[in-house]
Amino acid sequence: MAATEELDSPNSAVGTLGPPVLSAILFAAFAARPWIDLTTMVLQGVFVLVLVQVIFFDLEHGLILDRVMLPAALFALAVSVLRQPWWAGTAAGLVAAGALLLLGGVGSLLARRDALGLGDVKLAAVIGLMLGPERTAEAMVTGFIGAGAAAIGIAAWHRSLGGQIALGPYLAAGALIALYPIP
Repeated sequence: MAATEELDSPNSAVGTLGPPVLSAILFAAFAARPWIDLTTMVLQGVFVLVLVQVIFFDLEHGLILDRVMLPAALFALAVSVLRQPWWAGTAAGLVAAGALLLLGGVGSLLARRDALGLGDVKLAAVIGLMLGPERTAEAMVTGFIGAGAAAIGIAAWHRSLGGQIALGPYLAAGALIALYPIP
């Protein structure tokens, strides 16, 4: 995807091997759940691929691509309407995206620069559509805790508060955690 966006290709083994290795590990973990039916496993498998792509591409390039988010949103909307009350996923997606949009606006006013990108907002909408209200809240809280911990670690390591981190990978990781419920 980097080539089609006219970006540098991954320069590291992590950027090249990370997505297929993490996808394989997650598929194995998700397939090992005896309480889940095949349809759910396949639907969640598609969502896992999207989230893994977001994690690695956003870490490498600082972007969450519309060409990934639009089809993911349409897929998540279809799954949402078929597998939960029709309004639940839509409401969760709108609330999650709205909350991030508001948070980004406040952050931009305070920092006098962009606090987060619209890709993060679109990702939050897709997470809400796919997971519904309760698991979306879990995913967002987990993602923000992870991002906060990473920001503190990076600030301590570099002895500076001036840097920035990509939020998308942490939101995606939070969604992966929320996607794997224990019965």
